[in-house]
Amino acid sequence: MSTASVRALAHPACQEIRLEGVLHALSDPMRLRIVRFLWRLGEGEGAPCSAIELVITKSTTTHHFRVLREAGVISQVYRGTAKMNALRRHDLDTLFPGLLDAVLTADAVQRERDGLPAT
Repeated sequence: MSTASVRALAHPACQEIRLEGVLHALSDPMRLRIVRFLWRLGEGEGAPCSAIELVITKSTTTHHFRVLREAGVISQVYRGTAKMNALRRHDLDTLFPGLLDAVLTADAVQRERDGLPAT
């Protein structure tokens, strides 16, 4: 693949990811929805922003993806005109073992308790 078709965005290195930044990124319901979607895709899988249904403006969507990327929760790379997103699960599990699973499990319990759909 040529470098012209894939453009990388700035991401923190694994050792630069901070717990407080990750927790802040995961504290917003829209960002948690993005993470749930990417978690279901599996390790190394990515999806364009448009694949994740969010009922918010494009500028707000862009903000949420940026917060997740800058916190080190997701990676983003341009492929053509699409911005592909993937969960940085390996990095997060290495730095904070069990954190992502605990947050997503707690989220699922709360969603079930509140009668909300799993998505």
